Amino acid sequence: MQTMDEEFYSIINTICTYDSRYYPEAYEFVMEALAFSQKKFKKIRHIRGEELLAGIKALLLKKFGPMTLTVLSHWGIKTTDDFGNIVYNLVENKVLAKDAQDHYDSFKNAYDFDEVFNKGYRKQLAKRLKTMRF
Repeated sequence: MQTMDEEFYSIINTICTYDSRYYPEAYEFVMEALAFSQKKFKKIRHIRGEELLAGIKALLLKKFGPMTLTVLSHWGIKTTDDFGNIVYNLVENKVLAKDAQDHYDSFKNAYDFDEVFNKGYRKQLAKRLKTMRF
């Protein structure tokens, strides 16, 4: 009998076989971001696409900081639409469920990666540096 982890990775390998646009790590990250987002928005169950994207953004910056764009590029992710593709691949393979209010469009062009992870990160860093005492 497969453990849940083994089953998850088996499903991810199957997905990556027919949709090779994204690395398996991208799917792992989306699942991690889902749990992170549920805590962030204090929701035990279902979260909307917009909430997931907000959680993805926050977790990427927390985990990867200035390397976020490099990591995303390595995973094959270029826009928020790619996160929608990953989520819907997971839905199609019964890893995630969607409800009547869920639409792929909520992932389309939600935010500009360069604006958020490059310029936005630098602005945040500059603000933090101003408040630090040396």
